[in-house]
Amino acid sequence: MGVSISIKSLSFTYHNSKQPAIKDINGEIKDGEFVVIMGHGGAGKSTLCYATNGIVPRFYRGGEYRGNVYIADRSVREFSISEMAKTVGLVFQDFEAQLFSTNVELEIAFGLENIGLPRDEISRRIDRYIDFLDLKGKRLSDTSILSGGQKQRLAIGAVIAMEPSVVVMDEPTSDLDPLGRAGVLSLAGLLRERKRTLVMVDYDPDTPVGADQLWLMKDGEIIGQGRPEKYLSDEKLLLSCGVMPPQTVSLFNRMGWEGSPLTVEAAKDLIEKGNLVKRRNQRKQKDSYFNSNNFFIEARGVYFRYPNSGNDVLRDINFGIKKGEFIAILGQNGSGKTTIAKHLNRLLAPTSGDILIDGKPTTRYRHNELARLVGYVFQNPDYQIFASTVQEEVGFGLKTLGEDHKTIKRNVAEALAVTGLEGYEHRSPFVLTKGERQRVAVASVLSVKPEVIILDEPTTGLDYQHQRDSLEMLKDLNRKGHTVIIITHSMWIAEEYAHRCIVMKDGKVLDDGETRSVFAHEQRLSQASLIPSPIVRLSNWLGADAMTVEGLAEELKSYESLTVSG
Repeated sequence: MGVSISIKSLSFTYHNSKQPAIKDINGEIKDGEFVVIMGHGGAGKSTLCYATNGIVPRFYRGGEYRGNVYIADRSVREFSISEMAKTVGLVFQDFEAQLFSTNVELEIAFGLENIGLPRDEISRRIDRYIDFLDLKGKRLSDTSILSGGQKQRLAIGAVIAMEPSVVVMDEPTSDLDPLGRAGVLSLAGLLRERKRTLVMVDYDPDTPVGADQLWLMKDGEIIGQGRPEKYLSDEKLLLSCGVMPPQTVSLFNRMGWEGSPLTVEAAKDLIEKGNLVKRRNQRKQKDSYFNSNNFFIEARGVYFRYPNSGNDVLRDINFGIKKGEFIAILGQNGSGKTTIAKHLNRLLAPTSGDILIDGKPTTRYRHNELARLVGYVFQNPDYQIFASTVQEEVGFGLKTLGEDHKTIKRNVAEALAVTGLEGYEHRSPFVLTKGERQRVAVASVLSVKPEVIILDEPTTGLDYQHQRDSLEMLKDLNRKGHTVIIITHSMWIAEEYAHRCIVMKDGKVLDDGETRSVFAHEQRLSQASLIPSPIVRLSNWLGADAMTVEGLAEELKSYESLTVSG
């Protein structure tokens, strides 16, 4: 087996930066291997990806580059740009930056045309990869109306359709539903069959299971490199790198059980063989959310169709939301989650039906009135950030609403304190990390003090610790009386933080209930391309109620104490 990528003593420092982004990186990847790179935000993962196809240093002039990267024994600096495009395909973390064609088919065709493929081969590859990425029904759709997850799949498809010998993906599954993630991970098998190499950056601890190598990065250096199972059982090491440990490993450690199972199936096998704990019949869960009045937000028979679109994106949506709830909206990519959320503050208005806020249709509110009731944080914080300083950005909404200087100053200070941004007042938001920009976007909404805060994929691109920090902030806001609504593909976040879940499928509400009840019905969730987290699947199998590692460990220990006392 030949060597696909060889990295030797690689270091790179960006222009005007005091610290190197990556330093003294060494590694070797063989033909057809699947390698996963994990680490905290700012660990150097993206820089390392850029170095594999020469973007670093070629497009970052003025930076200090040492060492070298070789693709099949040839330095990346010897490749022309056109040669590199055929050899190393790169999917950016900011996948939308790669999309510019007017429809899905043309987006995939663009790269194929540029590498000079004949028309019949271009057509064949479009057919193959559109189908593989589940975009067949969107072939002629304008890319601007695709969901975030569909755009992400399209960016991946446009790269792999060129069939390069090496594919490098920087967080390719961040906006995908669980089954969509599984589809992308199945690429590893497809590429292995063809002796192609896949390098993937990801935060999910399930991703490296089955990979050939795991590279752990911290502060620009590789601190672990080898078989994934060697590192995935080391909770302390993973947490130090901003990586969530596998939940099954964490549970076994807390229970004092032997073994470090990396999958639910492996955990079940060890529990049964060792007779570690007896399974119980799970309590019957409520099938649907309670019917009640006193809703602050109501959707009544909502249908919605985008202009020049032949199909309804939303169909007969009905639900109610009370003050003080913490709700997660879940569903497969393109199911209508973001579309319905944008109706709640009148970024969109129903084609038919009504959205009511405090008993009044949104269409009867002035925009400044609605802004004080419902705040919306976009999936990409850069869509709503434009001021030159954090202080100006956070105070902009208040200024627009006509608040006096004293109120603006007080509210901005409070919002910065709540989001952990004190001391950032005079910094430019554009030089902050994505996680920090996300907090700036949240602070700009909080400063207006709306009753309801809606966040679309608030943890995308954040490492485990920053995800925790963001969710704990939202949990605290919820305790103080704010109604919080999040759209997320991260099942553990919905399970642990949301009181209630609304599950969408094909523009309709498939399920609506208390979170534990919703996640007890695994078959129903699968209809929406959703899979509970490993700990909840294990909890369901054991007949337990807990939805977290700590909760399940406590519940299982109570089983043991009851057995002993009995």
